[in-house]
Amino acid sequence: MTTKTTMREDSILLLRPLTLAVAVTLLTGCADLAPTYQRPAAPVPAQFVLPTAAAASDAAAAAAALPASAPAEPLAWGDWVRDTGLRRQVEAALAHNRDLRVAALNVERARAQLDVSLADRYPTIGAGVTANSSPNPATGNQAQSYTAGLQLASWEIDFLGRIRTLNDAARSQLLATEAGRRSAELSIVAAVTQTWLALLADRQAIDLAQRSLASREQTLALTQLQVKAGATSVLALQGNLNLVSQSRVALQQALRQRAQNLSTLSLLTGSQPAADAVPGLPPPPPAATAPNANTAAVDTTAAVLADDPLAGVLADVPAGLDASVLLRRPDVVQAERQLEAANANIGAARAAMFPRITLTGSAGQASSQFSGLFQGGNFAWTLGAQALMTIFDAGRNQANVNATTVGRDIAVAQYERAIQAAFKDTADALDGLSTWRAQREAQAEQSASAREIARLTDLRVRAGAASELDRLDAQRSLLQAEQALLQTRLAEQLNRVALWKALGG
Repeated sequence: MTTKTTMREDSILLLRPLTLAVAVTLLTGCADLAPTYQRPAAPVPAQFVLPTAAAASDAAAAAAALPASAPAEPLAWGDWVRDTGLRRQVEAALAHNRDLRVAALNVERARAQLDVSLADRYPTIGAGVTANSSPNPATGNQAQSYTAGLQLASWEIDFLGRIRTLNDAARSQLLATEAGRRSAELSIVAAVTQTWLALLADRQAIDLAQRSLASREQTLALTQLQVKAGATSVLALQGNLNLVSQSRVALQQALRQRAQNLSTLSLLTGSQPAADAVPGLPPPPPAATAPNANTAAVDTTAAVLADDPLAGVLADVPAGLDASVLLRRPDVVQAERQLEAANANIGAARAAMFPRITLTGSAGQASSQFSGLFQGGNFAWTLGAQALMTIFDAGRNQANVNATTVGRDIAVAQYERAIQAAFKDTADALDGLSTWRAQREAQAEQSASAREIARLTDLRVRAGAASELDRLDAQRSLLQAEQALLQTRLAEQLNRVALWKALGG
């Protein structure tokens, strides 16, 4: 009975200091030496301004098409991408892209580091057996002691919130890493879309070069017959040879560009795409492709605009004129979370300048003989507390405070830089909504006009009213106009990709 009572009293005595330590933790853990976080003001205008100088009417039309404020939610890539083939490539990239996989693993590592930081708030308790041998002060003989039980390692009471601010910093780093993963995903989707659009443009460029080459080779054959018959000059023959060579160069350039874009798509998707899963090569042109003098049909601008293989791949991006939309961009969110982490680190550095209180203890069986560890009546416990404050460290703690403060200032500058870069990206893409469309329409007019000039010039040459050199110049101008129209169409679609990415998806 006496043994049980003694053990109960010992247990109560053991719980008293632990209860006191918990109470101290709860009462003092509210202290926080980290500066109060405030989001820095965005160093950009509150509204985007569309161009109003040379294209006032286009700017007004673009502004009328935009909502007054930013959309509530970003446009998900699944709603933005309409082309089925492109959807499959984006899904493959999201599943197998190595850069995106690294970004996801970085998130898992940051989550594990947060768990490690959170564990510092709780005591570490272990179980062990110890044996000591020391001289007996009374007799001078060596005395042995054995203990077995639970041991409390050095547990810091978070007196000034040092551990809690480190937890906050680790949590902010996790959120920053997650935002970085979303930013990487956004970039991957945009890159796959850009490559897909480039492949569509490559197909049209190859088709244009093939048709041009076939037509000019046929014209060259006719010119060679005319030179033999003395009906035209050698200068005209050399002009045709030059045009044929020009078409061959354009064809090889388009083929090389397509091969490079296929390699880029393979890198982005993490695997070699199937031949039937990407835009293929165009069919060979028909045998007879020389200009037909009897054709009276005229390619109007509307017909040229309607013949656009890049149209319909992407949905329109809802974009407003409110610059607050930039705050949801993943890279801006990442910069702000890193700023929050840097702000929390200041509190941890300041807390290191004050006393640090730690507890150690153990509870279990004690005996002078090893066999006595497993007999009743030998329960013992120890509890120790330590308050340690640095008196002299050659300015190390103050230097740490200064370093973390400068780190916070750097994070502020990086956040403001991210806002400014986001504003520029979005403003440029919004400007391109109207200007690229107007340029494409003007380019389509030029292409239709060049095609009609080439047709009429061919009629005049056949009627003897124009020279062969006039026809060569007209055909050269036509090829340049068609190539310029193709590049303008591609640039307009790439600008839409840039707008989607600039708005954060």
